[in-house]
Amino acid sequence: MRYLLLRATTAAAAVAFGLVQTYVFARVLAPKDFSIYILIGTFGLSLWLFDLGAAKILFVRQRARHLEGRSDDAITAQSSAVVALYALIVLAGTLACFAIAATRSGTSLGTATDYTLFFSFAALNLVWFPLRNVSNAVDQYIGFESLEVVRRVGHIVLMLGLLGGLPLLAFLLLANALWAVLLSVCVVRLARVGALRAPHGVRSALTEFWRGNRRELLRSGNYAVGELAIYNFPYFVVPAMFGLGAPTIILDTVFKIFRGATLIYAAGLDPLVPRQTRALAERDAAMLKKATLTAFVLCAVPTLALCALLLIAGDRLFALLLGHAATMPPAATTVLVVLLLANLAQNVASNLLLHTGFFREIARVATFLVIAMAAMTLIAIAAGVDIVGFIGGYAAVYVAGAALYIAYVWRGPFRRAAGR
Repeated sequence: MRYLLLRATTAAAAVAFGLVQTYVFARVLAPKDFSIYILIGTFGLSLWLFDLGAAKILFVRQRARHLEGRSDDAITAQSSAVVALYALIVLAGTLACFAIAATRSGTSLGTATDYTLFFSFAALNLVWFPLRNVSNAVDQYIGFESLEVVRRVGHIVLMLGLLGGLPLLAFLLLANALWAVLLSVCVVRLARVGALRAPHGVRSALTEFWRGNRRELLRSGNYAVGELAIYNFPYFVVPAMFGLGAPTIILDTVFKIFRGATLIYAAGLDPLVPRQTRALAERDAAMLKKATLTAFVLCAVPTLALCALLLIAGDRLFALLLGHAATMPPAATTVLVVLLLANLAQNVASNLLLHTGFFREIARVATFLVIAMAAMTLIAIAAGVDIVGFIGGYAAVYVAGAALYIAYVWRGPFRRAAGR
């Protein structure tokens, strides 16, 4: 129960931060600058392309080691090497961002610094991701979520400080400093319980990790790249099709709520993962289905509440968030409700498949979605649809993907738990 409350708090804070960022940036930045920061943040999050699903494989391996009560220096070394590698990737990406921004005509050194720090602020999620998975695998989720509360609340407070006159550069420096402190504390805690160690022999550990998990990495990597493309390609298509400014801000607002709901779902999904993995290991189909149904109900309650809020007062909510930066089309609210319901089903199903090692199945769905989204985009361009039409096409494809995930849950973990 304590973990559930903590997870719910961090999930709510994550959604709140996305909305607060929209509210604040719409008031302290010009619409064009706002849309530029949206794209920079998207580039930062796009570093997840380098994950290749490794974090989830680490969870599966660390979880098996933990449940069996055995020590395995190889898994510990591999986990440490992956975290170190991701930190280096973020550093390289941040330096590349500064080099590109600083050499761009019309961009001052100060503006390039702001862009770079915002990129780093978004990109450090890549390092946080494997730390979350390792923490959950070794039942250190309470400690991790406590740090997550500090991170979310701290970043919200700093963001609101911009409305009170805090300079943008000061916000970015403080936000990145908070990241550095929390990452350090988390690493030290995991090292104390034997889940991480000093990253010696990173290259050999990564090589061993690749050799031992090549098939799973390719499959989970297929899934990870597909997921990254599915959730981020609209940020590149919409500015190209409709321009910067209002269309990009409308897309970002819809996706902040759509993707933010995933963080809410995690509050209901993560506490059930230990029970689900134990049920599958013990071939207890009844317990597995009960745990999955419980996760679905926990996710459905906030989803239905959010959908009701959008249908009843969506126009006023978006007007409050966006101010004069953009106007949300009424039809976009209906599309967003469809996306939220499909996202609910997709998250419950894909979360179970991920944490029980069904990487081939999720890779297949990801491949389907990438192909279908590409086809939808070409059709949208040929038809000359507006921003709402594009988001509507996206929603239609996403619903089909959610249906496939559900089908694989029945054919995969449910069937295996039943001994078939």
